[in-house]
Amino acid sequence: MPSITNVRIQLNEARSAATDGIAMKMEQHREAWRVALAGALCLAVAMGIGRFAFTPLLPMMLHDGVIDLTAGGWLATANYLGYFIGALLCMVLRGSATRFIRIGLAATVLLTLGMGLLQSPGWWLVLRTLAGIASACTFVFASGWCLQRLAQLQAPALGGIIYCGPGLGILLTGLATSAMVSHHWKASYGWLSYALLALLLTATVWRTFAGPAVSLTPAAAAAPQALPPTQIVRQTRGLTIAYALAGFGYIITATFLPVIARQALPGSSWPDLFWPLFGISVSLGAWLATHLPVHWDNRLLLAACYLLQAGGILIGVAWPSVFGFALGSILLGLPFTAITLFAMRDARRLRGDQARSLMGLLTATYGIGQIVGPPLATRLVQGSGSFTSSLCVAAFTLAAGAGLLGLMYRESRQTRA
Repeated sequence: MPSITNVRIQLNEARSAATDGIAMKMEQHREAWRVALAGALCLAVAMGIGRFAFTPLLPMMLHDGVIDLTAGGWLATANYLGYFIGALLCMVLRGSATRFIRIGLAATVLLTLGMGLLQSPGWWLVLRTLAGIASACTFVFASGWCLQRLAQLQAPALGGIIYCGPGLGILLTGLATSAMVSHHWKASYGWLSYALLALLLTATVWRTFAGPAVSLTPAAAAAPQALPPTQIVRQTRGLTIAYALAGFGYIITATFLPVIARQALPGSSWPDLFWPLFGISVSLGAWLATHLPVHWDNRLLLAACYLLQAGGILIGVAWPSVFGFALGSILLGLPFTAITLFAMRDARRLRGDQARSLMGLLTATYGIGQIVGPPLATRLVQGSGSFTSSLCVAAFTLAAGAGLLGLMYRESRQTRA
């Protein structure tokens, strides 16, 4: 029989092991939240400021007389073209993800600063194109790095926190722009202020992305879903097309919402608040997405999000009032980054930890949809005098994307049966 001393030693070792295990789990939990919050602030800079600060500042630029609506549409298109180029680059770039993230963040700060310092439409086209490239690269590498890191830390559900970032950036810039308008600031001061905000947020997360690239152990690595090769090809193609339709479907409203609201509600102070409301909804939707069961099918979740956005667009068309625009902003914003989360999760379902190239492809096709939207909208506005026809086209496109995703889900169910 073991002696009392040996039993005590074994008990002490067991307690020590249990304590170490609890401490390790707590540290792992803290690290997971640090990664998720750093990813959110990273996307707040790259997307909320680098891409979408232009939307609330556009009415100020129009008021200053430095551009007209057509030129504003081309500046938006230049940014989305850059986003497309950046997404293509992500498919071929090799190296440390954290290094590309830091480069993208630093570039966003400098390019936003340039928009305030260089008062030249020609230079603005160049800067907005480069800002789009920086946004896409930062988004793809940060999404891939953070989702992979969270998988390693056994906290994949926190992935939705990352996608609260764009909404946070939109909220901050939208509220700040509303205050700038009330104090009669020039748009150039707005760009300079947002460059400072981007610098502060970048400094906050710099150390998180200063470490070595993530390397998953085989046990922690995500394996793609076991599907026949032909079905993987069809599902990949369908997801790519559906994601491109999402890019076109939301972009007209996301580019011109303050302008559209000002046309419908002349003299009202509400149009400057719909964009921050959109930003709040973006963050709330991303947070809610983290509470959905991870085993729910991403394609059905995407289809539901598409239909919500289509409904939000049509409500603004049919009911161009304060309440109509507010409800439309909420319905458009809630699924905005949730769509990205579900699409990136589906990419990992199809490709596992080799999904970065597919993420880049999805981002590129999303960019194509965005490129088409603004010039189509401005062309239709010139012909009709309103945004109604372009918004109806956008809503129909989202409905078509939802139908495609439904067909993809039905095909996979029939295959499994």
